[in-house]
Amino acid sequence: MAAARRAETRSRMFIPGGAIVVVLAIVVALVVVRLSSRTTTADTGPATGTALPASVMKDVTTVPPGTLDAVGAGSVPSTVQTPVTALSGTPLTAGGKPEMLYIGAEFCPYCAAMRWSMAVALSRFGTLSPLRGIRSASTDVYPDTATLTFYKSRYQSRYLAFTPVENEKIDHSPLQGTTPAQQRIWNSYDAGSYPFIDVGNKYMIGVIYNPSVLQGKTWSQIAAALHDPSSPVAKGADGAANYLTAAICTVTDDSPASVCASPAIAALQSKL
Repeated sequence: MAAARRAETRSRMFIPGGAIVVVLAIVVALVVVRLSSRTTTADTGPATGTALPASVMKDVTTVPPGTLDAVGAGSVPSTVQTPVTALSGTPLTAGGKPEMLYIGAEFCPYCAAMRWSMAVALSRFGTLSPLRGIRSASTDVYPDTATLTFYKSRYQSRYLAFTPVENEKIDHSPLQGTTPAQQRIWNSYDAGSYPFIDVGNKYMIGVIYNPSVLQGKTWSQIAAALHDPSSPVAKGADGAANYLTAAICTVTDDSPASVCASPAIAALQSKL
């Protein structure tokens, strides 16, 4: 799934003569501006996306444990060889709780896929709201994938802190910057690619199922399919949610037991 990784692009310019010095000066200035935009936590714009129906919100946040157990690893093992990467850095915490850091972009189709999984997994440990709908970029692979945005979302949990950063809008313009600390973590492990999911600085997860299963579907259709363990959507999105849940359970010391002791999660934890 190397294509799932979106690294920042760097262009090379070949200009003859003394114009090279001028061009280099311009390039340096642009890089400084770009880095500044990435590390500024300006979060004052209006919410993006549109409010989703209550039925969609309910379907996403209340996938039955029995369905998730039935899905288990789902299609994840057939998509990536290493779904979860172990880290060895200083534990990532916020407010005295383990922290899950997500850095993505609204245009990104791979982020689009993983947001469904994150919403399912996070809802097992707390309350994620509001859910707003967007589509990934029409000019990228898996165009116009129906998804959620975590920009201006809130998360309440006794067990876990969730920090989402939607770095860029659909048109690739800056949306939400990273803090210097977040940028250091991102640079250390994933060199600026989307999506980046760090669970307590103990595990890193990228895109681990194929976004093609979401193609052509509406938000309502995807949310409903999460409840059908035989559907390709559930095998992908719920399977990925189970891996995320297993990683989260490890950093929360298997709390709550009602989630972490389930057969599917216990089985996946043993493989992390």
